[in-house]
Amino acid sequence: MAALVSQENVVALVSRSGRELQRYRKGRRQVVGCIPYRHKNGDQTSMEAAQELEVLVITSQKGKGMLFPKGGWELDESKKEAALRETIEEAGVRGIVGGKLGKWSFKSKSHDTFYEGYMFPLLVQEQLEFWPEHNVRRRIWMSVSEAREVCQHWWMKEALERLVNRLTARKQVVGSVICIGDAKSDL
Repeated sequence: MAALVSQENVVALVSRSGRELQRYRKGRRQVVGCIPYRHKNGDQTSMEAAQELEVLVITSQKGKGMLFPKGGWELDESKKEAALRETIEEAGVRGIVGGKLGKWSFKSKSHDTFYEGYMFPLLVQEQLEFWPEHNVRRRIWMSVSEAREVCQHWWMKEALERLVNRLTARKQVVGSVICIGDAKSDL
């Protein structure tokens, strides 16, 4: 008897490789990534957003530093699709990709060229046991302050600050909403 498997639950255990489908703009490689995050206690309404927030960092392929998952944006995908794909391949997590945190220009540490990087928040909903790069990377959940210390890229640290500011601002707005009347009220 054959079982039907939903494609959305299947993860190819091989990362995309090669740069023939990669996007370039004015000679700069386009890269995208995510900052995977979760709330420690599952409470998304806490006013202590930075203290309740955990982010997932991964080791670099060479194992000499920590960073957030990122990689090449390819011709057959949107920025968000590419960011989610890279996060699944490198960190083995899936979730909801939020609005862009920003765009950064930076020089590659291994190549003598400039890149353009886009980062997105990813609210983690699923952590996979096996993922394409589970044999070459470690993933570690940590506090925002720990991630600030270990992340090796200045532009990723800046993206992290934008994420924290966005989540903190949202918590303050939610915490200050005042309701008048009840659900049946016309007000």
